[in-house]
Amino acid sequence: MISLGCSVIPMGNRNLVFTAFWRDLLRWKRTIGAVNAVLVFGLIASFTALVVVASGDLHWDALLKANFEAVTQSIPIIALSFVYQNVVPVLCTNLEGDLSKVRSAIVFGTAIPLALFLVWDGVILGTITTFGTEADKIADPLQLLRSTNGIVGPIVDIFSLLAIATSYIGFVLGLADFLADLLKLPSGPNRPLPYLLTLVPPLILSLLDPEIFFKALDFAGTYGVLVLFGLLPAAMSWSDRYSESAQTPNIPPLVPGGKITLSLVFGGAAFVILSEIVENFAHT
Repeated sequence: MISLGCSVIPMGNRNLVFTAFWRDLLRWKRTIGAVNAVLVFGLIASFTALVVVASGDLHWDALLKANFEAVTQSIPIIALSFVYQNVVPVLCTNLEGDLSKVRSAIVFGTAIPLALFLVWDGVILGTITTFGTEADKIADPLQLLRSTNGIVGPIVDIFSLLAIATSYIGFVLGLADFLADLLKLPSGPNRPLPYLLTLVPPLILSLLDPEIFFKALDFAGTYGVLVLFGLLPAAMSWSDRYSESAQTPNIPPLVPGGKITLSLVFGGAAFVILSEIVENFAHT
């Protein structure tokens, strides 16, 4: 998973240690907030250092070039990168249903990663062309940076570890809470079953195939994320708001836009999914 500080530890053992550590820590929600704040601070600090080092030879004119044919292929990865909807129920519970705080958390929690992604994309697109024909031989931009600047490697390792840890917290809390509610399981610091159901299956898969995450990225972004967080929420909201058989109390919508917004969300997700299906059939 991560080579930082454990290059001599086999991959499977790293996964076991990482999972066991977070399994015990995540059960204590009072502590995890402070731990997450420290990790986020370290994440931003390491990201800043990485950007400063990587942007030493930034060419602004390179940012004017674009490949619009690659937009559709990038949407599944973008969607996967901004998945946080499964954490919203936990967020609402922790913020005691305060609508203003929930909105602020969602807006700032989306805006900060968006800014980081835009800065990183700008650095990569503005520097990768400066290496001439060598850029065509190396598909991974990080590998290119590693080959030209030795300090990039340790910074990337630190950033990767912190990025995985902070993502891990949100997804595990959200999924454990969902499973506890779905299966009517007891939850709490002394009730580890929801966390075991959340952590053990992916741990087994990672031990069987350490590269499975990278193999599943495109598939998960296209079919998993866009169906679960694109098609279904739009269809459910439409049915809840405009269906005559809806039994939900008449509550003003919390998100503006109405039918136009829901249609755009549903149509955009459907278009990307169909495009991916057509492309997969074309390559078979």
